[in-house]
Amino acid sequence: MEKISTLEFLGMWEELNNPNFNRVEFDPLLSESGKNSFTVSPSRWISEFNAIGIRTKATKNGGTYAHRDIALEFASWISAEVKLYIIKEFQRLKNQESEQIEWQGKRMLTKLNYLIHTDAIKDNLIPMSLTLE
Repeated sequence: MEKISTLEFLGMWEELNNPNFNRVEFDPLLSESGKNSFTVSPSRWISEFNAIGIRTKATKNGGTYAHRDIALEFASWISAEVKLYIIKEFQRLKNQESEQIEWQGKRMLTKLNYLIHTDAIKDNLIPMSLTLE
């Protein structure tokens, strides 16, 4: 993935998830990213742009941590296998969601049909007053 694609992804993620993202400072950075000498450290990304998707810890057990959306994007960039697993899992979840919606739709239609039939029986087949003799 090119630097500009990575920055576009990070910028879009921040725009969608971070109301305090510093978009004004981000646009010039994006145009600068095409240069070979261009780099952005995670700490610069966080401090200059109020980014929340990536965090760094400078402690003994520290490191750089990313939101799972960003981590999955980076993992899919590094590994074709991970990317295929993500695609397959997305498709499986969408199919499962579709089946659930279909089942709920059938259930609702059955319920409505039941109500229509019982109301029709009450209105047309059962006399208004029954006498016990």
